[in-house]
Amino acid sequence: MTMITANRVSHQEKAGGPTPEQARKGRRTAFLLFALGFGPMILATIMFYTGWMNPAGHTNQGALIAPTVPVAALNLETLSDEPLAKRFSAGQTDPQWLLVVAAGECDSRCEELLYLARQANVALGKNANRVSRAAVLGSITGDLAARWPTEYPLMERLVPAAGTTPAWPTGINPEKEPRIMLVDPFGNVMMHFGPGNTGKDILEDLKHLLKLSLVG
Repeated sequence: MTMITANRVSHQEKAGGPTPEQARKGRRTAFLLFALGFGPMILATIMFYTGWMNPAGHTNQGALIAPTVPVAALNLETLSDEPLAKRFSAGQTDPQWLLVVAAGECDSRCEELLYLARQANVALGKNANRVSRAAVLGSITGDLAARWPTEYPLMERLVPAAGTTPAWPTGINPEKEPRIMLVDPFGNVMMHFGPGNTGKDILEDLKHLLKLSLVG
């Protein structure tokens, strides 16, 4: 019997197929890679929402969205017709956080949020590249359009996909009041800021989240 088993193993190795032991090791390795990649982000989300192990009793400045809303529900795409949700699909090697400024007509309140999103992002210093920026605006003035390339070169423009309407999270209605939405590296809209928030508010929440998270 021992000789027969050994022959089978030898035959599998010659045929190029994995042995049962190799298959088990492969599954353990896959699980470990998943845990290393996504575990910190999952833990950070739990800590942020529950306050568990929250240092110095930190409280968020922006309004939390609970439950979170998948970015796919916003039905947004780039000017080159790429769905925004594609940026957060499985297998992305360099996931980022995303600040999205949303407004109907981009009035003075909207421009203030564009400015605050930019300044908060820049103020992150060495962590600035962990956050990207975008804007979905119903209309902008000719003056803002002319200034956009120089003032907001890293602020990508987004539009609703053809034939769709964005399903904004509860409490967000850009047609009535502009908002800044924060999307986590998994593609979840999880927080928003409004005209009542300051750049310091946004920066403080971003720093706290980036400190907790090893993903994005």
